[in-house]
Amino acid sequence: MSGLRREDGPAHRLDALRGTTPPKPHDARAIAALAANPGCARRALMDGAGVDKDAAARHLGFPAPFGQSPFAITRGNAFEALVKADGCAELLRLLREVLGLPVAEVAYHDVENVGAHLRHTHTRALFDRAARGDQDAGTLFDHPLLSLEIAGHVAFLEPDVVAFQLSGRFHVVEIKSFAVVDGQADPGAVAAAARQAAVYVLALRTMLEELGHDPLTVSHDVVLVCPENFANRPVATLVDVRRQLAVLRRQLTRMTGLDRLLAALPDDLSFDLRPGEDGRPTRPVAELADALHRTTARYAPDCLSTCDLCFFCRDEARQEGASDLLGRQVRDELGGVASVAEALGLADGLRDPADGQEEIAGLLRNAERLRRECLS
Repeated sequence: MSGLRREDGPAHRLDALRGTTPPKPHDARAIAALAANPGCARRALMDGAGVDKDAAARHLGFPAPFGQSPFAITRGNAFEALVKADGCAELLRLLREVLGLPVAEVAYHDVENVGAHLRHTHTRALFDRAARGDQDAGTLFDHPLLSLEIAGHVAFLEPDVVAFQLSGRFHVVEIKSFAVVDGQADPGAVAAAARQAAVYVLALRTMLEELGHDPLTVSHDVVLVCPENFANRPVATLVDVRRQLAVLRRQLTRMTGLDRLLAALPDDLSFDLRPGEDGRPTRPVAELADALHRTTARYAPDCLSTCDLCFFCRDEARQEGASDLLGRQVRDELGGVASVAEALGLADGLRDPADGQEEIAGLLRNAERLRRECLS
């Protein structure tokens, strides 16, 4: 019988899905990427089980070209060092402009100085004092270490800086090296930065709630710091991440409640890579690909910048002729029309609409009629 056995809890089934491969910890970028495609069951299952999607994609022959170039990493580190130099003097200037931070409030704490093993405990103590309004609690917290539970696994996160105002509000500061030119930045880069900052906001709110404080003292407005006009002079702006927070919460709730997805899986399904003594996967490629094909993916072109399995899922969607290839907006507007061939058949009138497809079929036929009129 397929499905989740009564004696097997969700955690046990997720461990079985991962198999002999150690769980891969989540970082802020990986958690932020969860919110980029919340409807993908395949990703929810693999991330919930802690499967190394990058290793799986490489073993399947579909490696994703993720990661920054050494030049971009060097430039980013240099820009962050500039913003944080001399006790975050340049950052304080920006905070005074965007948050109205008065000079009297400034007090800088570098949490990294206490040592890695104590950072999380020290971070909680500092924010507990700050939330209580202790005068010596500090204003700027550099290198804090936060935590967030992801499907039963604890992920440790390090925001760039957290600024605290005496009026009782925390603001997450995200430092990025992409340029703001004439007041405009790349929308995709800003969206990715907003998703990552939302992870820090959620982690900080969760920590304050655990400490008995109001989580809403963490502002949904994050401070995004970028270089201006390709120069090294930084500029700051406030970015509202409420929408990203809502999507992130829904996806994390979905990952912690995977019972429905797990119940639909065969008992023998596993994403185990079977690593050998050298750590390299030994599982037959065709066998792993078949296991993935038995789960439902929701590919979209945006996956190319957020998911390690993007090329594998794109190839799958191409073979199926899925409407997902046309982008999320087109896919969502097509409703229950799953393939391009089905959409073309409805548009040409060569295919009768199924129950519930009458409206979209009419729209497709009108669009096809207008196309022909324009061409003629």
